[in-house]
Amino acid sequence: MMDAGRHPNIELLTYSDVEQISGYVGNFKARVRKRARFVNEKECTACGDCVEVCPVVVRDGFEVGLASRKAISIPFPQAVPAAYLIRKDECLGQNPIACGKCAAACEKKCIDFDMRDQIREIEVGAVVVATGAEVTDPTSLEEYGYRKYPNVITSLEFERLVSAGGPTGGALVRFSDLALPKRVAFIQCVGSRSPRTGHPYCSNICCMNTVKDSLLIKEHDPDTEVDVFYMDIRAFGKGFEDLYQRSRGMGVRYLRGLPGGVREDVEAGNLLLRWENQEDGGGVEERPYDLVVLAVGLEPRKENEKIRAMLSLSKTSDGFFLESHNKLDPVSAPTRGVLFAGCAESPKDIRDSVTQAGAAAARALALLGSGKISIEAITARVDPDRCNACGLCAAACPYHAITVDREKGIKAKVIEAACAGCGSCAATCNHNAITARHFTDEQILAQIDAILGEDPLQNILTFACNWCSYAGGDFAGVSRMQYPPNARLIRTMCSARVRPDHILYAFRKGAPVVLLSGCHIGDCHYISANHATLDRVERLWKRLERKGIRKERLVLEWISAAEGKKFQEVMCRVEEIRRSVTPEEVDATKGALAGEKLKVGA
Repeated sequence: MMDAGRHPNIELLTYSDVEQISGYVGNFKARVRKRARFVNEKECTACGDCVEVCPVVVRDGFEVGLASRKAISIPFPQAVPAAYLIRKDECLGQNPIACGKCAAACEKKCIDFDMRDQIREIEVGAVVVATGAEVTDPTSLEEYGYRKYPNVITSLEFERLVSAGGPTGGALVRFSDLALPKRVAFIQCVGSRSPRTGHPYCSNICCMNTVKDSLLIKEHDPDTEVDVFYMDIRAFGKGFEDLYQRSRGMGVRYLRGLPGGVREDVEAGNLLLRWENQEDGGGVEERPYDLVVLAVGLEPRKENEKIRAMLSLSKTSDGFFLESHNKLDPVSAPTRGVLFAGCAESPKDIRDSVTQAGAAAARALALLGSGKISIEAITARVDPDRCNACGLCAAACPYHAITVDREKGIKAKVIEAACAGCGSCAATCNHNAITARHFTDEQILAQIDAILGEDPLQNILTFACNWCSYAGGDFAGVSRMQYPPNARLIRTMCSARVRPDHILYAFRKGAPVVLLSGCHIGDCHYISANHATLDRVERLWKRLERKGIRKERLVLEWISAAEGKKFQEVMCRVEEIRRSVTPEEVDATKGALAGEKLKVGA
């Protein structure tokens, strides 16, 4: 950070908040609030005279509440700039001026209580999202007694205790009596791989962090007994297995099985862990420990939701940001010009974070240095002669790539650099004024005609989104999973591209059953476009029932790219529905829809 602070082409806006980001790749505009520090950072020499006289003492967040700080402080060691700041919600000299001791003690007169927040408007070409992650709060897991027993701590609190710059100067002590613990237990997967906490994923860093911490204890005091309770150790990185074996070689015991709970033995002054031994013949055992460390997992930051809304980002089911492609493009967001680094995209260690940060920087440089950007030829086009400036397309676009002003009569216009080609706008337009290139109505209808041209009763007409369900079908195929061979897939970039009239057209052509499939809700490649799919299908089901058509013949399924097995199961289930449809039912459907005026195929 110090190198970045000295770089002539890097401007660090510390103690600042991004309030709004608008625009698109190459033309982003950011509004940044630089909060008042109430200390002139250019004049401050960090002498500390102000800190000595400040009467306000609060918990230090950097020390995870294990130490205190004053209302005027440096946020953390090695902070840039190395200058103090005053937190106005803690200072006594703000409302009204009732203290002012720090200002009186400052010989350089750096403190100014009249400072106000500054608003900066910045134009940028690319945005890197590196918001990090938070550690899981284990308080809700009552069986472990966190915050109930003083000698139960988290792995983050342990890190600060053993740090030379921490509150104890690097001495590992237990909170109850500040004695050195002789028996330490680590409990893995606290808040990770646990449906109870809503975090079924692995947090990536916990296993090796515990291995490192166990080595630190053994190097400081080889006689300390260290036990690690685990489900399985995931030592998958370079050199990680060697580190794990080194820990075992130094006497750290790894015990398979997680304790069912922690209770305090008041008389002995220690903690008792009860667990089921899954290796040495089974059976329930109970062991005493002086200190219990909970290896807490990582979870997305709460502020991510605000960032997601500003930048039109997608998120995965676990709450982290969704990358453009987890293998081919793990750095970019589906929104062009937005890049990811660190734990914003998924839990990762320092090495992986640095690697992704370097890739994001390189991608941003390539983007800004090119002068032009290349886009796929799948963007939407507007026919101004048909557009009536109703604004439905702009409301449907998850990327805000369409501008329209109904009051002024300014017709819709697509910002191609921002358009991702989902096709939701084309499916929404009631006047056929928008064309999704390479996924036009004519092309989709031609595929429907080809599938249902001969013996339509024998085929399953399937609309599959490119990123999830179509990839799920491909996964089922390469995995040699057997499913009905009469499935006929029409690939679209998103399920939201499919108009209700496409489905009605298929039924009018004699389709016995239609399957519409896409990404899971909350896991859409196009942010929230599949919400429009769900809304259209629910309205179409009611429309079919009014016509006397079984709504079971229109199947809606969410299938991810990794769910080849689900794709197989869905196809087998849809085949059963197809077999239940008689020629007479198909003829009745054609008659019921004969009078329907469709906006496609005219």
